[in-house]
Order: sequence, then structure tokens, then C-alpha cells
Amino acid sequence: MPSTSFAPPLDVAGHRVLVCGGGTAALAPIRVLLAAGAEVTVVGPEISPTVADLAARNRVRVHARSLLPGDLDGVALVVPAAGEAVADEQALQLARARGVLATLPRRAAYPAAGPETRSGTGEVILVGGGPGDLSLLTLGGLDAVRRADVIVTDRLAPLAALEQARPDAVIVDVAKIPRGAYTSQQRINAILVEHAQSGRTVVRLKGGDSFVFGRGGEEWQACAAAGIPVTVLPGVSSATAAPALAGIPLTHRNHTQGFTVVSGHAPPGDAGGTVDWAALARANTTLVILMGVATLPAITAELLRHGMLADTPALTVADAGLPGQFTVRATLADIAVRSHAEGIKPPAVTVIGAVAGFRPG
Repeated sequence: MPSTSFAPPLDVAGHRVLVCGGGTAALAPIRVLLAAGAEVTVVGPEISPTVADLAARNRVRVHARSLLPGDLDGVALVVPAAGEAVADEQALQLARARGVLATLPRRAAYPAAGPETRSGTGEVILVGGGPGDLSLLTLGGLDAVRRADVIVTDRLAPLAALEQARPDAVIVDVAKIPRGAYTSQQRINAILVEHAQSGRTVVRLKGGDSFVFGRGGEEWQACAAAGIPVTVLPGVSSATAAPALAGIPLTHRNHTQGFTVVSGHAPPGDAGGTVDWAALARANTTLVILMGVATLPAITAELLRHGMLADTPALTVADAGLPGQFTVRATLADIAVRSHAEGIKPPAVTVIGAVAGFRPG
């Protein structure tokens, strides 16, 4: 399990743990508990989009309502994480009355107010958080999280890092969930500027690297246009991390001397697409496709149409760096069908080329 300030007081692997609260205060405890192998149930009057997404992707039970005594039946540990003193105290008291162990996350300090408004202009720090595991967040990124007044985050960020935030830091969930809750990029830009104009240090925490299909460039431009100083802290891109975590080298001197990373968001033939798929089919380098879960059938068909061999090794890595990481191996001809059959959902990375045939060990 990644190192974090929140550590369950017992081995929770295979045991039921109840998290009381469904907002941003619950994000880090849920992620840490899942990494520890717990069977997590979340109960809270309001469920944030990112908590709902975590639940959907990790078989977490969610009840959008107030806590009931029966919710503690068969529970080994209670984690009050409503982020509000009265609600968390009620959960603690109920656990004690039932003789169930309970522990509070570190951030449960309940400041009277959020970060103060200061004179002058603050700053925005764009932090690439890596592919999800806290251990893959850079030291500079973790330091920025620890000193931030405001953290603007989403579901692909290393959510366990939020346990390291100051107790009075405001956490803003700007979920962008495929076919689900969605915060527009324009609104995210506005949030960054508004808080920085109030003199605050704002961290934009996201997965991977902010400048590799992360729209960090747009956030930087919006802040610069408003006169907000911006610092960029690069992150480990999922384009390279996902294959590596699956044991796949993107280059190998005996097989390929390069790799190309493309977005699959706009499939072949899309009016907004700029990728030359015909050239990629002939390039003889490793092809890495991000954001291509839904469009993979169209992409592979286009590569085949332009002459890429049907038996070219291919694989898809889902949830790289997270406890649920898994890999689907196939060929160019059937990777889309196999990925769909295995229930692959975003985030996932597909690798096509000779190196995709490598097997770790």
C-alpha cells in the first residue's frame, strides 16, 4: 500500500470497512482502504461524482442517505469522513456504542473556515500526479499538495495524496467522468483563476502529466491571461507508465527505435481529428493510444486498412498503477473485441507493436 498519513489501525484486507461520508473528505480514505484490500461501503447524504466513480470501478457499495445503526452490522472498522465535526462525531459515537473500532482521517481537524482571502495575487501550480499510485507522485508534487490553500482535483489524480493536504485546505472535485458527471474545462479554468485572485496557492492535481493530453496547456493559458503566476510540475505520464507497469518496454533496440503517443478521443474519419493513421500504420514504431476505449474498434480497423499486419501484438492496460490494474493481451485484429469482452473501461492505455508481445518474467 502506498505510504500515506492515513493508515488503518488493523489489517483490513478482506474485511468490511464503513466510510461515513460521500464528499471530498472521503476521497483519500476510500483510495487508501481500497489499496489495502478492504471491502468498502460508503454511506453519506451526498455522494460526490468522484466518489461515485470510485465506487463503480471498485465494487464499492454506496448508500446516498444518512447513517443508520444497521450499517455497522458485520463491519470491522468505521472511518468517519464527512468532513464536518457533528456528523463525524455522530459516526464515532455510534461505532463506540456498537463496539466497533473507528478512526478519523488526519484531515479531520474541522477548521472554522476555509483558506483566508489575502491581498495580492496568489499562484497556480499544475501538478502531474502520475498514473494513480501515490508512490508515483513526484516529491515536488507532494510538497505542493501539502502547502496548498486549494486543491482542484479529479478522479484520475492520486487521491491518497489528499490525506497530506493541510486540514484547512479546500478540496474541489472537478470530475470529468465519461458518459457521467462532467465539469467543463471553462469552469475549471475559472475556479483556478478565482481562487488565485483571492491570494491563494492553488494546486491543480490531475493524473499523468498535465501537458500530455491533460489540458494543462489550456489551464496555463487561462491563468496567464488573468495575470496569475503558474508553476508546472511534470508528472509520470500514463503513456509511458502503463506499459512499464505491465512489463512492456516501449522501445527495444532489436525491435523498434521509437514510439508514438496519440489520443483516441477523435476516431478515424472524425471531422476534428488530425492524426494520420495511414502514416502510423507504416511507421514501424510502437503505437500508444490514450483515451481510446470507445474508439478502439474504429482505430484498429483503420490501421488494418492501411496495411498494418493483423497479427501485430497488442495489449490494453486498465487502471495502471491502481490495485485493480489488469492487462488484456491480443493482436491488432482482435484487441478491440477482447478489450470489450473483458469489460475494459477508462482509464486504459492500448499498446500496438512488436514490444506488446513481451511478457514480464
